[in-house]
Amino acid sequence: MSTSPEYDKIANKVRKYCAYQERSQQEVRDKLYDEGLHKKEVEQCISELVSEGFINEERFAIAYAGGKFRIKQWGKVKIKMGLKAKKVSDYCIRKALSTINDKDYRKVIEKVVASYGKKVKEKEEHQRLHKIARHAIGRGFEPEVVWEILKADPFE
Repeated sequence: MSTSPEYDKIANKVRKYCAYQERSQQEVRDKLYDEGLHKKEVEQCISELVSEGFINEERFAIAYAGGKFRIKQWGKVKIKMGLKAKKVSDYCIRKALSTINDKDYRKVIEKVVASYGKKVKEKEEHQRLHKIARHAIGRGFEPEVVWEILKADPFE
């Protein structure tokens, strides 16, 4: 399929967009539509970018999961929801979540629980624990793990 000079210009712009940081196929697809390309051109460009290595869904998912976990200290539930919102495949989501070390994951939950526990001024212990749990669960950590940590008394 022959391409127009306008298509080539947009494709090069999107290559730079992908080279700057990992992108999901959906982010690139949205960018191409924003640039004014039509469905056939968008899908052609996506396929070229994948074959050239500018887009790799698995690589994106792993980078996304790692960054959100290390930098923002998100739990696996929230990371999974973020990847689903970017229309990443279930296979890539599972692969990305499996790269998070279980010991590090637990340490982060303990850190989040302990640091928020110091801020909670609730006098009633039951309500205090519920506030802390709600905070950690809101960060995307699994409720059963959060409660297990809270029952082990992380504030000593």
